[in-house]
Amino acid sequence: MVGSMNDSHYSLIGGDMYGDLRVDRSVTIPTDELAWRFSRSGGPGGQGVNTADSKAELRFDLASTTAIPEHLKARALQRLESRLVDGVLIVTSSAHRSQLDNRRAAAMKLAVTLRHAMAPSPPKRRPTKPSAGSIQARLDTKRRRGQLKRQRRTLDD
Repeated sequence: MVGSMNDSHYSLIGGDMYGDLRVDRSVTIPTDELAWRFSRSGGPGGQGVNTADSKAELRFDLASTTAIPEHLKARALQRLESRLVDGVLIVTSSAHRSQLDNRRAAAMKLAVTLRHAMAPSPPKRRPTKPSAGSIQARLDTKRRRGQLKRQRRTLDD
């Protein structure tokens, strides 16, 4: 059952099921770019787990999307390179008993994954060196420790 989900969509704002998938303030993925597939889940569900297709798999073609600006898409493609299959990002969820909850969880996972992949790199660490006072304190401590150990020695050594 692979296909677009036109009758029920996800919106992470407010948690309702109608609307496009909102990744962050500037990026929203239209529902026609999302492909859903459902299968039997090995997770919780009792006897119903054998009959209900509750596992949700969400596919998003990151390489060919037009919903993400080029500079953010390039960053996401580079960071998610190991997770992509022919440019497609696949997210699954089988943590819940109902298909609806697993759909919501998969959509949330996709949004979080894309948000982290598109985020700017943290600023580079400015290298620092220890202050003169901290160097002197460390040497003083070493000197005191050495004196203490020398005092513990017996005179026979």
